[in-house]
Amino acid sequence: MTEVAVVGAGLMGHGLALVFALGGHKVRLTDTNAETLARAPGLMATALATLAEAGEVDASWDRQRLSHAVRCIPSLEHAVQGAAVVIEAIVEQPDAKRAVYQLLETLMEPDAILASNTSNLDIFPLVPASLQKRAIIAHWYTPPYLCDLVDLCPGPQTDPAAIVTVRDMVRAMGKVPVVFKQMVQGYVANRLQAAMQLEVYRLLDEGLVTPKDIDESVIHGLALRVPILGIMAKADFTGLSLMQQGLKNRSYTPPGPRGHSEALDALIAQGRTGVMSGKGYFDWGDRSPEELFRERDRKLLALKQCLRKIGPMEGT
Repeated sequence: MTEVAVVGAGLMGHGLALVFALGGHKVRLTDTNAETLARAPGLMATALATLAEAGEVDASWDRQRLSHAVRCIPSLEHAVQGAAVVIEAIVEQPDAKRAVYQLLETLMEPDAILASNTSNLDIFPLVPASLQKRAIIAHWYTPPYLCDLVDLCPGPQTDPAAIVTVRDMVRAMGKVPVVFKQMVQGYVANRLQAAMQLEVYRLLDEGLVTPKDIDESVIHGLALRVPILGIMAKADFTGLSLMQQGLKNRSYTPPGPRGHSEALDALIAQGRTGVMSGKGYFDWGDRSPEELFRERDRKLLALKQCLRKIGPMEGT
């Protein structure tokens, strides 16, 4: 059992606190926003109930046990005191991360590991010199209590032992760590997802398809094969000569980064920011975010359990 502090109780932070608690660790969760911190226990309890319904957690787990395993502490100083691993899960803004790292430099235990959950940002230039040897990236996917992939990246000065410690901790919790030799911006999954998003924005901005067209194409085409075959094995089954010919036959130029999307900007200007606001690309009706997340989690769990029984096709 390890003392773990999670800094940031938002979308990822509360989920990470739950993961580490279920993994047998004692967790302290903190956030500068009192409302966000106050909401975290309810979100964790809802996720825990969904996991319990699916038989994914021990029957002894209930809201009371969770409250003992995860303590919500407003003070950053008290949250990180005595923690062997400090997980940073705050907003993806360099200035905000730099500021919290400067605070952690004086508050963390001398041998504690700093693990950032950053999705794309190279945090190492923002980390104070005294923390460089024990700073790593440990990037999770949402919701982290269901998605098993964890990207682990060292910085230029990171002690390899820090990566090994977190890798072993993550693996012991049943997760799947992918260890990179250095910071790879976007890792693998996020890079592939980013490339897809560029195509999505272009299709929408040019008025060629609707959001529903895109999701039906993914769900009934890509998604059926990817969980079993991945990308590279799927290419083998298609035949590499056909893949090669497809590259030659491509008659359009894939979109490059533009920095914005007209379709996306228009939705945000209307206050349609996604599930948390009730509307995004789709109208989610009068259902609360908690209800929508619970439905999502139930469906993901059912899929995950089926895929666990089926198993992937793996080459060497």
